[in-house]
Amino acid sequence: MTRIVITGATGAIGQALAAVYARPGNQLILHGRQRDVLEALADTCRDAGAEVELSQVELGQTEPGQFEQDKDEALFGWLESLCDPSVPDIVIINAGMNINIGEDGSGEPWEDASRLLEINLRVPMAMGNFLGKRMRAAGHGQLVLMSSLAAYHGLPVTPSYSASKAGVKAYGEALRGWLAPYGVGVNVVMPGYVSSKMCHEMPGPKPFLWQPERAAKVIARGIERNRARISFPFPLNFGCWWLAVLPAAISQRLLNWLGYDPDHGDGAHR
Repeated sequence: MTRIVITGATGAIGQALAAVYARPGNQLILHGRQRDVLEALADTCRDAGAEVELSQVELGQTEPGQFEQDKDEALFGWLESLCDPSVPDIVIINAGMNINIGEDGSGEPWEDASRLLEINLRVPMAMGNFLGKRMRAAGHGQLVLMSSLAAYHGLPVTPSYSASKAGVKAYGEALRGWLAPYGVGVNVVMPGYVSSKMCHEMPGPKPFLWQPERAAKVIARGIERNRARISFPFPLNFGCWWLAVLPAAISQRLLNWLGYDPDHGDGAHR
């Protein structure tokens, strides 16, 4: 029985990944905040032959001023249970959120930015730290971290999101270097635009938009091959890579020219 954990399973990519892995011989542990969506997804996966468990453990901060130790207790307790009797085979750390600078370009509310960094960066690091040590000791396992092509060069309309995904990219690359000698795989996923509520609420153009089902198949294939970086689609990946290589002043001018103008945001906070 192959045990596969997917956080953010109620999102577009999460649901599509669950569908890809829903087959006899797989046990799916699906985590998400939307109970009705989670239960419907579980039924679909069971119909496809998979065993399914559900979780709605709170991954990050739930109350203002909550201490770090209190926040971690529930998360680490859940992760410990996932390692009994053995570590999961694949853990896809997919939960995330996005915010932007607003329609008038006035900037991100700090409360929203702080929450985003909690979910998008601190939680993946906590999970990677906890599970990485246990997978290393067990000599097997695979961690999959969800970054973004926005990690190459920050988008002026989504500064906090870009920062969080750059952090995930760097952390995942470092984990891979640390854990590879012990038989543990680490993959950093860097998608472009994948059709979802979160994607469509993001301001700016969305070139080479993919459907989540297509993205999930590419991600699953990259996981199977234990690719260090799973980035797509190629034209956007190539262009974003150049944004990281070129002088920052030129990259910023290109982004404005392409329509990512901070003075003309058209998205809403998520």
